[in-house]
Amino acid sequence: MEGVERVVVGYTGGQEPNPTYQSIKDSTEAVLIEYDPSVISYEEILNEWVKQHHPFMMQKCQYRSAIWVKNDKERGIATQIVEDLFVSSGQKVYTEIENINPFYRAEEYHQDFLNKQRTGAGAWVR
Repeated sequence: MEGVERVVVGYTGGQEPNPTYQSIKDSTEAVLIEYDPSVISYEEILNEWVKQHHPFMMQKCQYRSAIWVKNDKERGIATQIVEDLFVSSGQKVYTEIENINPFYRAEEYHQDFLNKQRTGAGAWVR
């Protein structure tokens, strides 16, 4: 996506430090997105998230749906996006909105995972 400068796969949302895939502890798999707000807005990023995500069933902590926010403005936008998703789908949305927690970079084999797994059988949005 134009304006997205970096995407890092990792873990956040837990109280236990230094989670890994083999020892996820109480954390959730997540992506950290760095972007240029003069090119793309936070809301536009979340609208893309809605197109690529399916938060309509409860998941265990490792795979739960969550949006981590850094301020009240982001919380308001995220809350509206989740509410709009509920209205448009008619389904319960299992997405938690939480304050940012420490983020731990995942192992290298998780970075750019879709491109590493691509077999040419499908198209992935980048």
